[in-house]
Amino acid sequence: QVQLVESGGALVQPGGSLRLSCAASGFTSDDYTIGWFHQAPGKEREGVACISNTDGRIEYADSVKGRFTISRDKNTVYLQMNNLKPEDTGRYYCALGGYPTITHLAEYDYWGSGTQVTVSS
Repeated sequence: QVQLVESGGALVQPGGSLRLSCAASGFTSDDYTIGWFHQAPGKEREGVACISNTDGRIEYADSVKGRFTISRDKNTVYLQMNNLKPEDTGRYYCALGGYPTITHLAEYDYWGSGTQVTVSS
């Protein structure tokens, strides 16, 4: 079955950097999109970035443009997070779907269990 495993979360100071990894396995289609999502404490889960294997489409939330970069190497998707801010604190999930955008969370069929990022001095 499809499995998504996130890693790379940590405690980091404001202005610091982290690279999250999402290792995906168990699927055979070449047409898929993997997204990264952020859930801050007490808030709803929101899309951060996604990358489509179908056509290379990349999308970012406005709040992370210029700071975060999504990339892919075979079946692992990375989220490079630079200039981290306290509001970036929360759990980060990756998810796999057909061709959804980062705002259509319900169209992602498979989810990992997340990795915790804490930005604090």
